[in-house]
Amino acid sequence: MLLFKLVSRQRFGINVFKVQEVIQCPPLTQIPNSHSVICGVAHLRGKTIPVLDLSMAIGMRPLQRDSGCYVIVTEYNRSIQGFLVGSVDRIINIGWEQVKAPPTGTGKESYLTAVTEIEGELIEVIDVEKVMKEVIGGREEASAETIDQNVMSQNDHILVVDDSSVARNQVKRVCEQIGIECTLLKDGRKPGTIYAHWLRKGPKSNNAIR
Repeated sequence: MLLFKLVSRQRFGINVFKVQEVIQCPPLTQIPNSHSVICGVAHLRGKTIPVLDLSMAIGMRPLQRDSGCYVIVTEYNRSIQGFLVGSVDRIINIGWEQVKAPPTGTGKESYLTAVTEIEGELIEVIDVEKVMKEVIGGREEASAETIDQNVMSQNDHILVVDDSSVARNQVKRVCEQIGIECTLLKDGRKPGTIYAHWLRKGPKSNNAIR
């Protein structure tokens, strides 16, 4: 997990597997009539990527963009974008037993996907997929050219495990479109959870769970 700060001393985290690199905020080119959360675009290694103010995106005050901020370059849903943050702390390794669900009462509008405790401090893990959906949008169905008719004819049952509710629902809509049943889970941490859901639904082929 990559730890960082926004506009206060509170530390946040995102999955490091989606992070390509962390850089000092480069010069940004403004985009007319763009979403207010988008700071601009940056030219990086021959590519132009949008840079989002992550603090503003989750309902906090905007970052001071001329105060030595950093950009976390990530890849989600086959797109590359940068998230502007106040400072970057470090990368830590944690076990799933240390990751907990957000506190009860945070509601569906919350941008938290999980919490964990590091050195006595509560770390809030941000649902980046939710941020991106609200700011950038994106398709939630498979295009005709990407659908494999052989897959559709197998009538398998797929287990979808992701901590982001937005990501789970995106996969669910694609599965519905191509006629494949699916079961959604937040995590597979509890022993026997995956196997129990598989038995409850019942396998329909030798490839019932992938």
